[in-house]
Amino acid sequence: MILRRYLLGLTLALTSLGFAQAQTPAPQVKFTTSAGEFVIELYPDKAPNTVENFLTYVRDGHYNGLIFHRVINNFMIQGGGYDARYMEKPTRPPIKHEGAEVKAKGGPTNTVGTIAMARTNNPHSASSQFFINVNNNEFLNHSAPSAQGWGYVAFGKVVSGMEVVNKIKMTPTGAGGPFPSDVPQTQVVIQSASLVK
Repeated sequence: MILRRYLLGLTLALTSLGFAQAQTPAPQVKFTTSAGEFVIELYPDKAPNTVENFLTYVRDGHYNGLIFHRVINNFMIQGGGYDARYMEKPTRPPIKHEGAEVKAKGGPTNTVGTIAMARTNNPHSASSQFFINVNNNEFLNHSAPSAQGWGYVAFGKVVSGMEVVNKIKMTPTGAGGPFPSDVPQTQVVIQSASLVK
């Protein structure tokens, strides 16, 4: 009887432990900008490599002092690459595109408030730059491993401060640095990006 109670208690404890581990809260990153603060929740269960890459840049302080250098109202706001002098900050090697994996896991898509990795025409070229969707940009989702279908990997979502993102998207834009258009004429600076404890 005593042994049976012990085993039952042990089973319940292990079950509770497993449940607690399964319920580990998603990491969150707070961006403090010259326009205000917003918080992004990340989904490592859907896009593990993309999230870890992003978090490494956050932990390294990479985003501190960079700007949102490309803003298109009703589309997205983009940052994570250039400082206030429009100098591109060095990055680590690019990461493998996880679009197919995210889609298979039912991960986030490019809808209002989601964050995704920016890249060049090479699908496996994302490094530090990201964008936040301010419209439902479903055409950016992964559909196939082809030139037209790779899409952009969404890996998290704004969970507070969306009004700040909306404020940034309304910033008047024009030419700036090496860019002929879409640059905020009043710079929006990322003062810090840090993990929420």
